[in-house]
Amino acid sequence: MSYRDQKKYFETLKRYERKLDSKEKERYDMLLKRHKDDEDLDKASLEFLRELIEKYHTNRPKPNLDDLFKKPDA
Repeated sequence: MSYRDQKKYFETLKRYERKLDSKEKERYDMLLKRHKDDEDLDKASLEFLRELIEKYHTNRPKPNLDDLFKKPDA
């Protein structure tokens, strides 16, 4: 895993820090400190970050804006 990917994970999770429960927050903070010290994370740590992203970061489908400009049929 490259440092760039690791950085992207932390940037994504930064928005969701307040939603983490206490154990997740504690572990996340520990990994964030390691990241700030420019350490590469091991596989288990990266897997934990991926799980957090899957849990909190949802990719919602974008609404179709054409529906807003359609004329009503009635």
